[in-house]
Amino acid sequence: MRQIPLALLAPPAHSFDNFLPGANAEALAYLTGLMPGDPPVLLWGPTGSGKTHLLQGLAERWQAAGQRVAWYDADTALPWELPAHESLLLLDDCQRFDAGQQHAAFALFVASAGQGYTVVATADAPAVDLDVREDLRTRLGWGPSFALEPLREAEMRAALRREADRRGLLLGDDVLTYLLTRFERNLKGLMALLERLDEFALANKRALTLPLLKAMLADEKIASDPNL
Repeated sequence: MRQIPLALLAPPAHSFDNFLPGANAEALAYLTGLMPGDPPVLLWGPTGSGKTHLLQGLAERWQAAGQRVAWYDADTALPWELPAHESLLLLDDCQRFDAGQQHAAFALFVASAGQGYTVVATADAPAVDLDVREDLRTRLGWGPSFALEPLREAEMRAALRREADRRGLLLGDDVLTYLLTRFERNLKGLMALLERLDEFALANKRALTLPLLKAMLADEKIASDPNL
């Protein structure tokens, strides 16, 4: 278990205020009204549908209100301990948990039940279809479950442009179109690509243009395979 300071939990972009809900407005509205002691919540959907973004936004909101937040994922070393006081317990990407982590997650559900804790989990499939131990699958399916969908192209364009604006970048339509036609439409991956492009532009003291993007991609390809 990690008690994570807000500054380490999420970059400034990951909050409720700048989450583009698209078809996921119902999930966002429910999480906005979530209270301590509410039933567990499961957010499920494919990579890039905003699951981790919503967890980070929820953590930010609760920490800003003075609530404790504990985050558990496949990279969280065992043992996982229940915080001493009522907290928001976040379980990210449950489908990635190994046998020991699945046992630890189930133990958190049992220990926190009726004690004022709130559990919100994410996965790539609904609880019934998860390849996890039966008792954990049952706990994940106890409360409300929301199927998240990736953003449509127009919404993804808006999200990338807004992130570029936050970074002070002028993101042209040609660059946006190239990103959305040449790469998988995975918002998380595209945001990471935009971050690398920002750093590359700063290092080379050049504006963010399509030729600059192609130059960065060529450099990355050479770096990944020196024999090229």
